[in-house]
Amino acid sequence: MTDTQTSRVKKPAPWRGRRRVPDPKDSFISVRCTAEDHAEIDEQATKAGLSKGAYLRALALGGPGPRAVRRPSIERKELARLLGHLGKVGSNINQLAHAKNATGAFPGLSELIAIRQDVAQMREALIKALGYDH
Repeated sequence: MTDTQTSRVKKPAPWRGRRRVPDPKDSFISVRCTAEDHAEIDEQATKAGLSKGAYLRALALGGPGPRAVRRPSIERKELARLLGHLGKVGSNINQLAHAKNATGAFPGLSELIAIRQDVAQMREALIKALGYDH
């Protein structure tokens, strides 16, 4: 190739695909294990908040690597769900306050039941996130 040909080699756009790292992972290791071992590795990786590959790299090399996939813990998922329920309750209360201010009427039984159910769901999610659901 001449100098003009090498300068015209098409390079991928910098915003496409994964960010380039100085030491890309280009080698693959496969390990056979029992179903029980696989389940235990998966459970331990989940507890650590890592993918199975990142977890095994962390055990073998002392660190999961620069682009390790970090999973949210179960508690974090439950707390995010709780935040969604809290938003619903706030919306319901806002609607009730708006109706009271507009018409002077008190909330109906169905609205109060819906709020009660949302609060019960939030309580259950919080108990689960705190680990008290055993």
